[in-house]
Amino acid sequence: MMSRFTARLRGMVGRAVVSMVNDALRMQGVQVQPLANNVREAERFQNYGLTSVPHAGAEALVLSVGGSSDHAVAVCVDDRRYRLTGLENGEVALYDDLGQCVHLTRTGMVIKGAGLPITITDAPHVSIDVPLVTFAGDANVVGALTAKTVTAETVSGTTNVMIAGKSGKDHYHKVGTTNSTPPLV
Repeated sequence: MMSRFTARLRGMVGRAVVSMVNDALRMQGVQVQPLANNVREAERFQNYGLTSVPHAGAEALVLSVGGSSDHAVAVCVDDRRYRLTGLENGEVALYDDLGQCVHLTRTGMVIKGAGLPITITDAPHVSIDVPLVTFAGDANVVGALTAKTVTAETVSGTTNVMIAGKSGKDHYHKVGTTNSTPPLV
């Protein structure tokens, strides 16, 4: 009797390799290959508000509830092939296998897009409340641009430039009794 109890106790916690993920379930399912046993199904518990789908070959810590291998749960999954390394004490990072990363460093937040687009959607308004925004490349504004002060070397428009409510295309100065030459647009 004691040997059966000991075997169940030893089998309660184990390491396993993820071989498949089913993300369609309410609680994500994973197929794991324990290091010493056959393939088995397990529920994968994740932290609220964060979710991921690990690649086959990721490693899991699997618990057998009540010592029963029929009721396995994966309580954490990690993948040493893609894990971000070199963080300082207290730093946090959200990352993936493509190199995309949100890194909360000791000196500020770094967002890396890994050469992929970054999109903000479904928001009625985006506010950036900082004293200076710097763009390393061009800025493309599809809608209207409103600014309190504009300092520029060159201002140009393909159809018209409005300054203080006056059209650059249709604006003339009087020279005596006649209009000046047409504006250059």
